[in-house]
Amino acid sequence: MEEKQNRHTAPADGPATPCERAVLVSVVRDGQPVRQAEEYLDELEFLAETADIRAVRRFMQRLPQPSARIYVGPGKLEEIAAWCRDEEIDVAIFDDELSPSQTRNIEQQIPCRLLDRTRLILDIFLSRAQTAYAKTQVQLANYEYMLPRLSGLWTHLERQRGGTGTRGGAGEREIETDRRIIRNRIAKLKEDLRKIDRQMAVQRSNRGSLVRVALVGYTNVGKSTLMNLISKSEVFAENKLFATLDTTVRKVVFDNLPFLLSDTVGFIRKLPTELIESFKSTLDEVREADLLVHVVDISHPQFEEQIAVVRQTLQEIGAGDKPVYLVFNKVDAYTWVEKDPDDLTPPTRENRSLDELKQSWIARENTPCIFLSALTRANIEKFRTDLYGMVREIHAGRYPFNNFLY
Repeated sequence: MEEKQNRHTAPADGPATPCERAVLVSVVRDGQPVRQAEEYLDELEFLAETADIRAVRRFMQRLPQPSARIYVGPGKLEEIAAWCRDEEIDVAIFDDELSPSQTRNIEQQIPCRLLDRTRLILDIFLSRAQTAYAKTQVQLANYEYMLPRLSGLWTHLERQRGGTGTRGGAGEREIETDRRIIRNRIAKLKEDLRKIDRQMAVQRSNRGSLVRVALVGYTNVGKSTLMNLISKSEVFAENKLFATLDTTVRKVVFDNLPFLLSDTVGFIRKLPTELIESFKSTLDEVREADLLVHVVDISHPQFEEQIAVVRQTLQEIGAGDKPVYLVFNKVDAYTWVEKDPDDLTPPTRENRSLDELKQSWIARENTPCIFLSALTRANIEKFRTDLYGMVREIHAGRYPFNNFLY
């Protein structure tokens, strides 16, 4: 299968320090379209850019399943290793989570640092966590990722056997010591999270019975920009993945009707299990919300798959039965190519105009939806009116005798 060499270079106004150079590696499963695999690598490249790593080439191989030993085939791994050696590549990034044995086997042949998708996402979270709560959650996920991968780190000591009566070599003792230290740290972090969870539960109970609205969606779809626009706050927003890790809650008032609006961490395909577990407490705002505003990047070629990922994650955290308002953002960036009249193949996302897409979603979805642009403020007033109506309806059901106030 052909490899794609990326000519992208760091922007002129970027950081002065040189970016690490990387190759991206993926396996295309049987039955999986190559185009979909390339779009997954586009997302992996965006993750790398978020971590200040510049992808310079892609390696793809079609296999029924990734090799249990070295992820790709032996010949392909030799080709990747030779190219990394010749080009003095800094990092090889694999688009799946590698098992501990795969990592060890690949590291024996690859002459550069090795990252898998999970490790890359964890590194981004570690660099972007700001509050003590987020840092504790990410550290817990990081240690749980590291624990099964400790074996092999002390192989240089395996030949240094102990004296009479010892059970094993120094390498074995070092591994067990490290495992014990990490288990103790995991236990300490879990206890710290329980204490913070109790504090946050008290904070949520002190907010009274205001209607709660939570912004959810795939990462980098514009949730924080929409939050700033609606709440007139200054939540950090950036065109990078996982710009927001901490849940931000703001009180918003529409026509004398107050409610709470929260912005949460974005979801992503193949979100590491460790992160889902450690961030479940952060997503209490989602579970306790009265209404979910699901923000979607309509300009993304795989937006429907992103919707499915978010819905699956909401099910996993126990919020799949919440009422949802579907917001298709970034209509200003939507592009399409008119289909040739002689082309009899079924229309694709790229051949559908925005109007056609609107009609198809409005017709087939029971979920209320709207198309807007948080950047250009297109259709924002209708969004505010719709949101006010939904919040008022929830409020009226909760306080039927206060309806005359609104």
